[in-house]
Amino acid sequence: MSFNDNARLDPSEVEDVRGRRGGGLVIGGGVGVVILIASLLLGFDPTAILDSVSSDTTNIDPNAPSVADCKTGADANKREDCRIVGYVDSIQQFWSDELGKQGKQYRRAPTVLYTDVTQAGCGTASAAMGPFYCPVDGKVYLDLAFFDELQTRFGAKGGPFAEAYVVAHEYGHHVQDLLGILSNDQRTGPQSTSVKQELQADCYAGVWTKHAADTGYLQAPTQADVASALDAAAAVGDDRIQRETSGRVAPEAWTHGSSAQRQQWFSTGYSTGDFTRCTP
Repeated sequence: MSFNDNARLDPSEVEDVRGRRGGGLVIGGGVGVVILIASLLLGFDPTAILDSVSSDTTNIDPNAPSVADCKTGADANKREDCRIVGYVDSIQQFWSDELGKQGKQYRRAPTVLYTDVTQAGCGTASAAMGPFYCPVDGKVYLDLAFFDELQTRFGAKGGPFAEAYVVAHEYGHHVQDLLGILSNDQRTGPQSTSVKQELQADCYAGVWTKHAADTGYLQAPTQADVASALDAAAAVGDDRIQRETSGRVAPEAWTHGSSAQRQQWFSTGYSTGDFTRCTP
């Protein structure tokens, strides 16, 4: 998927703290956290992964890149961080318009780009956790290194639209929050609230994909773009992660749904373009 070169980006919707490092050792309660999936599937203490993180230092790198330089769609076509700015702008424009049609008000939520670790309203955000939405402060947290992890650790093919799917999924949780349907129910299993809301967020991502070009930022997605998103969705299915990490599938521990379910609900959103159809 390509951005329209002349589209004007708004980098103010992304908080760029990549030049800062530091934070505590508390795992946040964000939705869709990869480290929490692993702890549930493998039965380990997730705080152990963060033992090496310093809780009392903050270093600022004056040479860190900044999204303040992301001005146009042409920039988004050249730089990964600018591409995230463009996705955030497009996704939020879509949901603002869509919820407005339903007589509901959309509250914009910034994405926080960070490196390694930062402090979130839900606790410490670590690169090991993967992207997540924090309902406490209403922000999406993302370390760009996750997109490399998506390929090297989870076996996805990657690509720009795989990134778009991830960002759109997290904003799906923000929409759930605004609609009052985001739950903190920690129970697991194929029929759990956790799985249903993750699949709904996948469906919301598909709905945005259907209408992405209507926001003016992007050209219409190609079939290759859609395939890239479906591939990313499959890569983070509970059954696939379980099979690759433990050699067995344990549905009773699912928190996000199977690969097939995640693909199915993204496809439902994309084919219908109607977020009211996203009810797993």
